Amino acid sequence: MRQPEYREGLRDMAAVAPGLAAWGLMTGVAMVKSGMSVVESLAMTLLVFAGSSQLAAIPLIAAGAPALVILATAMCVNLRFVVFSAHLRPYLMHWPRRVRVLAGYLTADLSYVMFTKRFAHPPVGAEQQTAQLAYLMGGCAFTWGSWQVASVLGIALAHTIPAHWGLNFAGILALLGVACSLASSPLRRVSAGVAGAAAVAAFALPFKLNIVVAIAAAVALCLLLETSPKFRKEQA
Repeated sequence: MRQPEYREGLRDMAAVAPGLAAWGLMTGVAMVKSGMSVVESLAMTLLVFAGSSQLAAIPLIAAGAPALVILATAMCVNLRFVVFSAHLRPYLMHWPRRVRVLAGYLTADLSYVMFTKRFAHPPVGAEQQTAQLAYLMGGCAFTWGSWQVASVLGIALAHTIPAHWGLNFAGILALLGVACSLASSPLRRVSAGVAGAAAVAAFALPFKLNIVVAIAAAVALCLLLETSPKFRKEQA
């Protein structure tokens, strides 16, 4: 915490705090409104700490879907963290396991984006290792704190917030803002468009399986594009 990079990570994440707050608040309300108890909702937000998979799992839990379907959906939604982990390995492999586990739990989409934008290359030497970890932990701490405060507030106010406030719409706007910030390359924009189209086309599937279809379609298309000679030539 004494590292200047830690405070820099806090400042960078503060810029996206309103979106995180809206998203977390809506998720907290959604958990309680779906029929989960306060204890279950608090446990989910503290232990899971993954907004997109929480939002995907909540309607399945409310509908009484099989546990395997819920777990498979959450896993598919969070597959991107496998890619994040592979990318962050050279940055964190020097640290003890407890540090890496903590970083894995705390790292979210925006903290990952901010970190990789700030540090394009893995550290060289102990000083750079400490500085990069401090920045990552600063950003993650702000993300985790913002999410938990907003989510707990949503859980506490779930039964008192009027429905006409449109928190669902606010949550959609928050997700849209996050998605737009991540669409930083043509390939990412194509994958987002394909995923959206596939989700709409498969909307009639039960248990929100259109989400799984959307992820599969976007991943498959991106893999095909990345292996094409034309794409490799443009990226060279």
